[in-house]
Amino acid sequence: MTNRKRLGMLTPSSNTALEPLTAAMLHDLPDITAHFGRFQVTEISLSEYGLGQFQLEPMLAAARMLAEAHVHVICWNGTSSGWRGFDTDEELCRQITEETGVPATTSVLALNDVLRDTGVEQLGLVTPYSHGVQDAIVANYAKSGIDCSAERHLDIEVNFDFAEVEESVIEEMVRDVAKAGPQAITTFSTNLKSAQLAEKLEAETGLPVYDTVSTALWKSMKMAGADPARVSGWGRLFREP
Repeated sequence: MTNRKRLGMLTPSSNTALEPLTAAMLHDLPDITAHFGRFQVTEISLSEYGLGQFQLEPMLAAARMLAEAHVHVICWNGTSSGWRGFDTDEELCRQITEETGVPATTSVLALNDVLRDTGVEQLGLVTPYSHGVQDAIVANYAKSGIDCSAERHLDIEVNFDFAEVEESVIEEMVRDVAKAGPQAITTFSTNLKSAQLAEKLEAETGLPVYDTVSTALWKSMKMAGADPARVSGWGRLFREP
C-alpha cells in the first residue's frame, strides 16, 4: 500500500484546458494523481439549455464513477455556481459526499475560501463569459460582500471556444483590471488557459492572481492531506493562504 493521493475532478465535457493544466501542476509530484470524470457542458449562458446542463444527476453519476477509483476527494472543477449561486455548489458537495462517502469541494468554493482567508473585498474578475453571465457573477459576489466592479469579459458562450483564447488576450484583461486597484484578481473559468500566467502577472501587477483551475487543485490537495506548497511556479496561491 502506498501513500499516493488520488484527486477526482468533475470536468465539463467540452473543456480542453483543465486536464493538461492540472497535470502540469502535478508534474513533479508523482505521489499525487488527478483523475477526471466528464459530463455534458457545451454552452455557458443563462438560457434554459445553458442552466439545465448543471442538473445534479449527471454530475452525481460522474462523481459515483470517480469514487470507484478510490479518490480521496472529488472536486467540481467548474465555475457554474458563480452565476447560479454559491449554494448550488454547497448542495452538490453535500450530495456527493452523502452518496459516495468522499469529501467534496469545487473551484468556486475553494476560491471563496481563499478570498475569505485573505480578507479580499475588492476582486478583479476576468472571464470569457457573456454579458449576462458576467453580470450574474458580479451580483452574486456583491451579495457576499465582495465588489467585482473591476472586471473584463469576452462575451463568448461556446465553452469549447474559451480554451482557444490567446494568452496575450488574457494578460491584457488582467492588466486592465489591475489598473482599478483591486486587492486580488481571479481568472474565472476552468476552460481558460490562464493558470500558467499567474506567476508572471503577479510579478507585473503586484497582486495575487487566483485561477479557478489552480484553486480546484489547491483545495483538493489540502482536503486529501497533501501540502499545496509543493506546487511551485504557479502563483502565490500555493505559497501564502
